[in-house]
Amino acid sequence: MPGPVTVVTTVDAAGKRWGFTATSFSSVSLEPPLVLVCLDKHASTHAAFTGARHFLINVLAHEQGGVARRFAASGIDRFAGSDMESCELGLPGLPGTCVRVACSMHSVLDVGDHSVLIGRVEATYVTDRTPLVYYDRSFARPAPSDCPEDRQLSALHLTDW
Repeated sequence: MPGPVTVVTTVDAAGKRWGFTATSFSSVSLEPPLVLVCLDKHASTHAAFTGARHFLINVLAHEQGGVARRFAASGIDRFAGSDMESCELGLPGLPGTCVRVACSMHSVLDVGDHSVLIGRVEATYVTDRTPLVYYDRSFARPAPSDCPEDRQLSALHLTDW
């Protein structure tokens, strides 16, 4: 199943930045505006995110595969030499993403070997960049639409949040 590639970030009470790569990002509800992202319970970032008040979902652009790989790697400082900057809600974000979705934590669901983080959308940032997609164990770039109305509808939906 193709999915958008995201880097999800937060900052803990001590000011430490945390982040992970996820392809399990989806909208949940328009009223109230809710989205979800899934996180493995064994991930080093799990405690930071399940205890977070806010988190930021960075939907990566097609040329940001290296960022996705860095935030998926274990045992490294994912923010070292990073191009992250303070973005919505003061959370670490990537300036070159397609979309950023800043959330307050709505709930955390225990589902099998993952936790589902449900976020209430507080702010968004939308560009017209092409997203990075994960499909069949590799990164891909979706083909552009030949229909300008499709692009307008996509951007409109996200900016309505």
